Amino acid sequence: MSATKNLPASPVIIDEKANPYRDCIQGLANQPITVIALLRDAVNENPAVAKDRDFTVPEIKDVVGRLVENRPRIAIIGGAPDHPAHLLDRPQALMAAIRIWEMGGVPFLFHVPVICDGTAQNNIGQSYSLASRNHTAAAVNITFEGHSYHGAYVIAGCDKSPAAVVAGLAAADHARAYRGDQAPVWAVFAPSHVLKGGSIPEGTRRLLDKIADDADRAGHEELGGDIRENMRYILQCTSDEAFAGLLERARLLGVLDAAMERRVLDELATATCDSKGGICAFNGTGNSSRTMLAAFGLTPPELELLTDVPPFAAVAAGVDALFGVFNKPEYAIGSLLKANFANFVRVHNATGSSSNMLLHLPFMMRYAGFDISIDDYQDVRTKTPVPEIFAHSLTENRDTFVLAQQMAEGKNRGMESIYRILTDLGVAMDLDAPTVLGKTWGERIAGLDNPVDTTLGDASVIRATPVRQRSGVDVITGSFFENCAVKTSGMSDRLLSHFDDHVFIVRYYENEHVCNGDFASPDLITRLMETDGVSEELIAAVVRRNGGNRVDMDAPKDMFEQGHLSFAFVIGGQGPEAYGMPEMFSPSQNLRHHRILEASSMLITDGRYSGVTKGACIGHMVPEAFAGGGIGYLCDGDVLRLNLTSLTLDWLDPKAFIEGREVPADPKGLSDRAALFDGRFKRMEARQCDIAASNVLDGIGTAARGVVPPAVDRRAVKSWRS
Repeated sequence: MSATKNLPASPVIIDEKANPYRDCIQGLANQPITVIALLRDAVNENPAVAKDRDFTVPEIKDVVGRLVENRPRIAIIGGAPDHPAHLLDRPQALMAAIRIWEMGGVPFLFHVPVICDGTAQNNIGQSYSLASRNHTAAAVNITFEGHSYHGAYVIAGCDKSPAAVVAGLAAADHARAYRGDQAPVWAVFAPSHVLKGGSIPEGTRRLLDKIADDADRAGHEELGGDIRENMRYILQCTSDEAFAGLLERARLLGVLDAAMERRVLDELATATCDSKGGICAFNGTGNSSRTMLAAFGLTPPELELLTDVPPFAAVAAGVDALFGVFNKPEYAIGSLLKANFANFVRVHNATGSSSNMLLHLPFMMRYAGFDISIDDYQDVRTKTPVPEIFAHSLTENRDTFVLAQQMAEGKNRGMESIYRILTDLGVAMDLDAPTVLGKTWGERIAGLDNPVDTTLGDASVIRATPVRQRSGVDVITGSFFENCAVKTSGMSDRLLSHFDDHVFIVRYYENEHVCNGDFASPDLITRLMETDGVSEELIAAVVRRNGGNRVDMDAPKDMFEQGHLSFAFVIGGQGPEAYGMPEMFSPSQNLRHHRILEASSMLITDGRYSGVTKGACIGHMVPEAFAGGGIGYLCDGDVLRLNLTSLTLDWLDPKAFIEGREVPADPKGLSDRAALFDGRFKRMEARQCDIAASNVLDGIGTAARGVVPPAVDRRAVKSWRS
């Protein structure tokens, strides 16, 4: 059926006192030509749609008339085409422009730059990534407020950019509520399509098989096993990163030469991305952001899980939803964020989503004016435990592309299925919370008796029966810091059990590259045993404390493999102020795909991780080292105790530990640590100069409060509960 048959009976006029286009002649003179150019492009580049709609380009006087009447001014917000997620933005944006004009509104189009976190990985680009989120929020807010738009149709991309756009729009909504002369901000989000995962070319697979076999023959069976394990994954940039670390290990061990290493990496890169682009199919920050937008009620089902350019009907569903909530403040973006905050926390935990959301959630909410930190997240999580119902897998054909296919085939209803299942499992979802469809969640899932097609069996990504009872991201406190985050969903049940009430020896790094060098080193075990401050007495105490019955200094590898000798690889000086809070994805992948280390050790940082990170990885430590946090006072040979039941991580007094007593304390109190920290601080200050001054996050808020600018932090005073 043609969407033309669903036009409003009368034009929507935004109810507000201010209308800059009516009252200020320059905007009325300047902007109509941009609307005409946009609609002309829409007709020229979508001739079939234009013909089907019987759509013709209006005249400038028509645009002027609508602006004076205060018809809905809607910004279509896309991303930059140098990011794979935004390769298909333009046809969707042009269809949205046609539909907005059909519905009686005035369409505008602008784009924001988007850093691909994969491209920025393990290089200086990561020190710009989180700063780009804040700058994008500011850019969206500036454009939206500067041109006095009423609503937005957002083609949301990957990583942190969806949160940035939400924050920019929510900040406008917050400011308009204070001014009182403009209507609130309404928005609908269309997350970019899912990127179909690649596969290892047959010739490259044979080369990798040979490299793994050669490693076995050379006595490096664990490396051969690690390579074969990574070959099970769909080919994505994340598995490429793991291969890079594995092949470096192989080269340093003499299993292959540099030319073969380069050849294999180039062949993998060539085969990784589908030409249509999209958001990578793993459940990282990109798809966690997709989940976030839907859980907050900002995404219509027709646009939730796309695998290509959406049909016009789907785009029209998004635009029509927007027109259905204009002049209804309860559906403005700030209202939806407030009403659905707790719902999102529960959905985030149920779907095993990215730990980066613990940065982006308080970030968005504080831009919207709500006084929220990760303490609020943990409070909701603790009061309403949620089981994991996502059986996402990159090795068993259950990635996000498959999830999207299952939804398209009617096998599930995406977010509506998740709300239904959690409700049926007794989770206290707020079904009275509104959504952009103009309906509550209760209304949306009424009658949804079979949220998942049971014939899918184990092939289903969404499960009506919990995968396991513990999932999500936990907030940890400790004796030498305020809080940090660990992605519980990224740890196997075995690791959760093994690392509960476990002690680790610290090996400290001031940047990830040195840590990566250790992980790739042929003499890694020797390096660890020779860590400064590590004595045979300390090793024996750690092994015994972790359940080991035998301490054999001549067979250290055995103690690691058994999980009794454990190290905490601490990468400090990576926080927001120090270095822009880069993702420590490369070391996390190297840990995850190093079976000896994965079974025994963990990573700790005041930086962050990729959303797809798995394994024992603790991040977002507050205060960061640059701000004088305890992490900056740790040193080689310290002992840390992790308890995943009490959610604590403590520094233990070394003398007492050797004597068999465990006394939590703060290393800042030791006389020799002040000089250690002073030296590190000077190096952190010098290293900051790696980053252009315009992007250094001076005076920024802590990770616990979303890493927001001071003014945003000060103005976040509203309660989300009232």
